[in-house]
Parts: sequence; structure tokens; C-alpha cells
Amino acid sequence: MKLIRKGAEADLYLHEWHGLQAIIKRRVRKKYRHRSLDLRIRRYRTVHEAQMIHEARKAGVPTPIVYEVDKDHFTIVMEYIPGMRVKELLESMDGEERRNLSHRIGGLIARLHKRNIIHGDLTTSNLIMAEPIRRNPEAGGEGMLFLIDFGLSYFSMELEDRGVDLHLLKRALNSSHFRVAGECYSHVISGYSEAIGEEYASKVLGKVEEIERRGRYALRSTP
Repeated sequence: MKLIRKGAEADLYLHEWHGLQAIIKRRVRKKYRHRSLDLRIRRYRTVHEAQMIHEARKAGVPTPIVYEVDKDHFTIVMEYIPGMRVKELLESMDGEERRNLSHRIGGLIARLHKRNIIHGDLTTSNLIMAEPIRRNPEAGGEGMLFLIDFGLSYFSMELEDRGVDLHLLKRALNSSHFRVAGECYSHVISGYSEAIGEEYASKVLGKVEEIERRGRYALRSTP
């Protein structure tokens, strides 16, 4: 296996699985946790993530196919998606491409939220534009856009949680793509509103603004 990324919770490996290129996600032990607690947490999170990936696919969101879950070794074997992370693509695109991509991202988020799925870690690092071989008929033959890393995802019917999801993406855009962040976020919201409905989207955006106000107040109140 070839290690391709080390994370706080898990390591990712590129591996051949029954003749297919696959990603193996293996949750690592946290030595600060009691061993029995650590085992339970890693086992639960492994199974839970695989279930959430499945639920996202049912919601119409492209995700890697889960091939195998090994809860005793805390691993998920899933489809390898050849392509590039949106983080590496966004600022190299021309304006029209960037606006279109942002609109599509908003639509994917709306599909999750309509099924009460909160991603929990919406960043441009967790979106992959597949190579042209994976075409998306719904997007005029453009490369398919995949959402990955459901390790922090959960079910919720609360507006607050939907607001947090969008707030996290807005922060990620401002942090990693400051030059185009405002433009991109505006078109994310356009795609989101179109897919989930203007009235409901306005309620979620109200929560985003509330979350931002709370953050600014906390910063001002810090000695």
C-alpha cells in the first residue's frame, strides 16, 4: 500500500483491491484515549462513515463507492476517484467555469441537506473534480463532482446545523481562496437556493449570519 495522506483521525492509502485501484482509509489509534474507549470510537466511526457515504449516494450526491468495511481493523476500502481536488482547481479556472463549479457545489450541499445529512467538514479539499472520463450528463458532459470524507457527518433536521455546514465552507473559501471567495460563495448560495428552495435557503442563510455574529461577539469579548 502507498500512503498518500496522513490525517488527524485516519491515514489514506492507495492500493489495488481485487484488480481495482482503491483508497483504504484506516483510522489510527489515539494514545491519549483509554485503549478500550479508543477501540469503540474507531469501530463506531468507521461503520458510521460508511453508512453516511451510502446515504449521501442515495441522496444523489456522487461519492466514492464503498467496497468493503472492516470494523475490526477500522478500515474502509472505497473507490479511487482519479481527478483533482477543487482546492487546486478553483483559482486556475476562468470566471465562467468557476461560477458554474460553485453553483454545482451549492446544489450538492442542498441534496445532502434535503435528506437531513450534515457533512461537517465542507472544504474545497473534500471536493474532487473527476477526470473527463467520468462525465456528468446533468452538467452538460462536464467532469463529475465528487464529495468525499464523511468522517464528521451526521443526521440533523436543525437549521443551525445546516448553517454551520455553509459557514464552514465560507470560512474555507476565505482561508484558501481569498481572491475569489466572495464570488464563489455567492454562486454556491445560488446553486443551493435553486435546489432547496429560496424560502428555505433564506432561513439557513439567516443562521449563517447569526453564527458569524456570535463569532464576532466572542472575538470582541476575548480579553
